[in-house]
Amino acid sequence: MPFSQPAVIRSRRVVLPDGERPADVLIRDGKIEQVAAYGSLLAGDRPDGDGGLADLGDTALLPGLVDTHVHVNEPGRTEWEGFATATRAAAAGGVTTIIDMPLNSVPPTTTLDGLAAKRKAADGQAWVDLGFWGGAVPGNVPDLAPLHEAGVFGFKSFLAPSGVDEFPHVEAADLEAALAEQARLGALAIIHAEDPAVLAAAPQQPGVHYRDFLASRPADAETAAVAVLLDTARRTGARVHILHVSSAAVLPLLRQAREDGVQVTAETCPHYLTLAAEQVPDGDTAFKCCPPIRDETNRDLLWQALADGEFIAVVSDHSPSTPDLKLLPEYGGSGDFAAAWGGIASLQLGLPAIWTEARRRGHGLADVVRWMSAGPAELAGLTGVKGAIAAGCDADLVAFDPDGEFAVHPRELHHRNPVTPYAGRTLTGAVRTTWLRGRAVDVSAEPFGRPLTRPAAAPTTPSDRPS
Repeated sequence: MPFSQPAVIRSRRVVLPDGERPADVLIRDGKIEQVAAYGSLLAGDRPDGDGGLADLGDTALLPGLVDTHVHVNEPGRTEWEGFATATRAAAAGGVTTIIDMPLNSVPPTTTLDGLAAKRKAADGQAWVDLGFWGGAVPGNVPDLAPLHEAGVFGFKSFLAPSGVDEFPHVEAADLEAALAEQARLGALAIIHAEDPAVLAAAPQQPGVHYRDFLASRPADAETAAVAVLLDTARRTGARVHILHVSSAAVLPLLRQAREDGVQVTAETCPHYLTLAAEQVPDGDTAFKCCPPIRDETNRDLLWQALADGEFIAVVSDHSPSTPDLKLLPEYGGSGDFAAAWGGIASLQLGLPAIWTEARRRGHGLADVVRWMSAGPAELAGLTGVKGAIAAGCDADLVAFDPDGEFAVHPRELHHRNPVTPYAGRTLTGAVRTTWLRGRAVDVSAEPFGRPLTRPAAAPTTPSDRPS
């Protein structure tokens, strides 16, 4: 039975910024007012003075996850994913804040009009809090300052074709101009880094064999693109963030750039950490994404980099489409990896997927919170508001049973289309209740998520963390 609307939440396993311990969390007006010793808060300490205590026992209490890489696709491609379905999935998966990507919707978020269309579409439909990235595309440098002033969290660019015509990729001159303007604004540049020349030279063999698709998106495409990006960042002084790193081969480039003083962070995703090329069945295009899921040896290197603090965040890159575009055989499709839409649907499953693998590798809940809550909040400039159980933060909280197991049935998930590469897997870790600003989220009731804008004091340089 989900807990209701407590003013105090008590657990023997509260994951705090300084570690995990028993504690009471006092909530007032949607904020965390106090974190107190376990069992110390009495009825008179509670704002309602009459009940309002949720005692989770050994169920862990985590800060709500912050997912800075979500493709909602509304308006324009709402049949792929919309705000109502995406945010229900987020809440069910313990994600209380999302930041929406600027492409796959029509119009894209590359102008003030595009941003206004996004905000209008989301109004009244969000079960979690949400903000928006802007887009930097060829020819829209004059749009970046107005979008920045309007509160987007930064600007996304592709160095290779994005897959949709209305969001073209940037070439060298476009990238230079966009990063120079973003450096002037103090804005964050978030980059899909694959090199189009390397992709064009790679073997292009259509068909159902995943090995052929993997050969068409080689690791060299990532390293070449990251090298170009870092050189441009050195010249312009821009702060850059590498999206969805799939290849461990880029890590030495990032280490050297940080030593040189380049302001660079990076993220990776649950599918790169929990899945491997050796596991992908022929024709199962639910696994297709760009850059691709690589082999087990590479996955181990990504985990080592994560443990060493080289990634600031683990985020979903939730990018669903309709089943027909995935060309899945069970929907009558060809299973052709070359022709299928590339994107992983996992917004609801990221926390248990990562916890399942993290626990197997000896990591604890505090590690998962750092990767999936505190780190993304830092990236977005939301530290002190989101991403931690601490006084002054929003009371975005998750009751998480770290021992709960469940089998993934796609039709039971909340995202719009029943496609996910986790279908049939048994995952460990179950979200029991999600609270947004102190209120339990009930996806059968009215949504109460709020729009977010980039805080005026958001940092324009990364912290001294290695990532």
